[in-house]
This record gives sequence, structure tokens and C-alpha cells, in this order.
Amino acid sequence: MTDSAPIYDDKAHVRGNLDLAGVTWIRSDEGAEQEEEHVEIAFVEHTDGVTYTAMRNSAHPEGPVLVFTPAEWEAFILGVKDGEFDEPWDD
Repeated sequence: MTDSAPIYDDKAHVRGNLDLAGVTWIRSDEGAEQEEEHVEIAFVEHTDGVTYTAMRNSAHPEGPVLVFTPAEWEAFILGVKDGEFDEPWDD
């Protein structure tokens, strides 16, 4: 057995308890038709006083929703701006 770092789940108390009813989902319409799939986000306040960012696929609004803490969302946005998720180009 190998030693591993402890896992810290800072959303355990939120999982399954985040009220998404009535939130306003935001999407970027830039360069795409309204009928196409979009990534949608919503900023959702929780009873713990933290505003979480929820993300879903517009084509599957009842499907899975990713939830980010403020620190996770900031890291994601910084990664996007830095090109971390850009597709590699074939040379």
C-alpha cells in the first residue's frame, strides 16, 4: 500500500443540497446559434454563506451539474485565460 495525500472534500455539505430551482443560468451566445448546445453557469448562494458556481450543458438541463467553490472557479477561469484547455493544433 502506498501513502497518499489526504482528500479534503470542501463541498461535502453542499453535494445534493444546493438549491438550483429558480437560479438564472447564463450562457455565452457569441458565435453560436441559440439552438446549439452551450455551457451554462449559475451563481448559487448556499446557506453556508458561500456563492458556488454551477455549470451544466444546455442540451441536458436536467443532467449532471458541476459545482465549483469560489477558489475552484477562479482557478478554472485563470486556466482558460492561460490557454490550459485549448485544443492542440496539428502541425
